[in-house]
Amino acid sequence: MTIPILSSTFFLTLLLMVGLFFFIRASVKDRTKQVKLTSEIPVESLLSQLEAYFTQRAYQIASVNPQQNQITFEGFVRPSWFLAIFLSFLAAIGLLCFAFVLSFLYQPLTPLFFATILLCPLVGIFYWKQAGRVEKVLLEIESSPQSYSLVTVTAHRDELIQLQEYSPLKSAIKEAID
Repeated sequence: MTIPILSSTFFLTLLLMVGLFFFIRASVKDRTKQVKLTSEIPVESLLSQLEAYFTQRAYQIASVNPQQNQITFEGFVRPSWFLAIFLSFLAAIGLLCFAFVLSFLYQPLTPLFFATILLCPLVGIFYWKQAGRVEKVLLEIESSPQSYSLVTVTAHRDELIQLQEYSPLKSAIKEAID
């Protein structure tokens, strides 16, 4: 192969490896958001419904602040075996491609480049250690004189989606916490 073809292939493979690195890192990123929801259910009834909902979803009450109408739930989120294996597989494919391109550029080091594929299980271990964590859900309930309750929920993005699908709460305002 000619030098321009090898160098452009190396550059594109390097860009793909950078993208793979950020994809793997994003798999364990914290995606906590805050959503304001409204309900016409009385505060006491709404509170018991939300408590039952989060208890059913394997959360436990961590703390209660009755003065501010705040409840904090905690639950352990288990990492996914499928995603750990999938990320390791993607890393193996990426490292194989990278080693293949490097072996064309620097032929004496070919065995060393292909040996880097042995590092791909570290990606699964990285995901497994980082993804398994305790998630918190913070509920803050405010009652208003117009006979509706305003609930501010701070939780993982996926948990908020599930809550909005399966509860009588209606979206009021969405705000992201970064």
